[in-house]
Amino acid sequence: MRNLQSGERLRPVDLARGHGLSTQAVRNYEAAGILPAADRTPHGYRTYTALHAGALRAFLALVPGHGHQTATAVMRAVNQDALDEAFRLIDESHAQLLDDRRTLQAVESALRDLSPALASGSGAASEPDGAAGPGDTSIGTLAGRLGIRPATLRAWERAGLVSPRRDPRTGYRVYDEADVRDARLTHQLRRGGYLLEQIAPLIARVRAAGGLEPLEGALRDWHGRLSARGRAMLTGAAELEAYLRRREGGAAGGAREAGRE
Repeated sequence: MRNLQSGERLRPVDLARGHGLSTQAVRNYEAAGILPAADRTPHGYRTYTALHAGALRAFLALVPGHGHQTATAVMRAVNQDALDEAFRLIDESHAQLLDDRRTLQAVESALRDLSPALASGSGAASEPDGAAGPGDTSIGTLAGRLGIRPATLRAWERAGLVSPRRDPRTGYRVYDEADVRDARLTHQLRRGGYLLEQIAPLIARVRAAGGLEPLEGALRDWHGRLSARGRAMLTGAAELEAYLRRREGGAAGGAREAGRE
């Protein structure tokens, strides 16, 4: 591909300082294909232009919304004139954000359905068939309440979604209130079509928060992070569009120069 550089020449240090980077970072970005290849002086020094500055701005703007790996792949594709590939990568990133929003909505819906059952005390009564004591529930009783088979609860246990302990006297599984909560939440999400591997990190969030009430703060933070990603994607799109226009302008100027030769 023809180098599209034109206009004022910049040293690596000029480009680096303008974006709060080291000159080595700029060289690394060029080597990774994030920046177009630099011209060289007769003494071998790199020279950059406004085109490179635009590429760097686009990359740095893409990172917060799409992540370093995707932003790198997008810029590399653009600089190789593989625009369809760049747009596909961006579409995938937007689709992931939408999927994350739907997951959050599913968690919130499941928690709304779950809270009344827990508040009513269901699952907190002592059970004679294998329960170790007050507040514990047996596998058969819990399965019956959820309308599932005990084998399903055992599968959830193997997936790490519930962690019942064993009654030392009988060896039977017993589920405490936290286990009942996790089982109910898993049940709600499974009904919503989520796979076990998708549910596992959500259950981990509930456990890390210490229950449903502390999780409300985590959900607000989750909302905030998704909104920030969406806003960052808009910023990245604007900078990428500006870079594409500059590349197109440079290509057109180069074609006119070639026509005059």
